[in-house]
Amino acid sequence: MKADHKNILNRLNRARGQLDGIIKMVESDKYCLDVSTQLLAVIAALNSTNKEILSAHLKTCVSESLEKGDEINVNEKINEIEKIIMKLGK
Repeated sequence: MKADHKNILNRLNRARGQLDGIIKMVESDKYCLDVSTQLLAVIAALNSTNKEILSAHLKTCVSESLEKGDEINVNEKINEIEKIIMKLGK
C-alpha cells in the first residue's frame, strides 16, 4: 500500500474508538437516533479513509504503470478500480 501508513492507521484507530463507543452505547441501551448518528460518523470516517487509500493508489500504482507504458498492467489497474467503484455504488 502506497498511502501514508501513519495517517491511515490514525484514521482507522479513531474509527475503531468510535465503534467501541457505539458498542458501549448499545450495551447501555442509549437512544436509537444517538446510536445511528454515531454509526453514520464511523461510516463517514471509513469512507474518507478509503478515499485516501484509493487516491494514493491512483497517484502511485496506476501512475507508475502509465509511466512505464505497461499497457497490460494499466488495464488491470483500471479493471480493479472499476470493481471498487461498483462496490462503492452499492
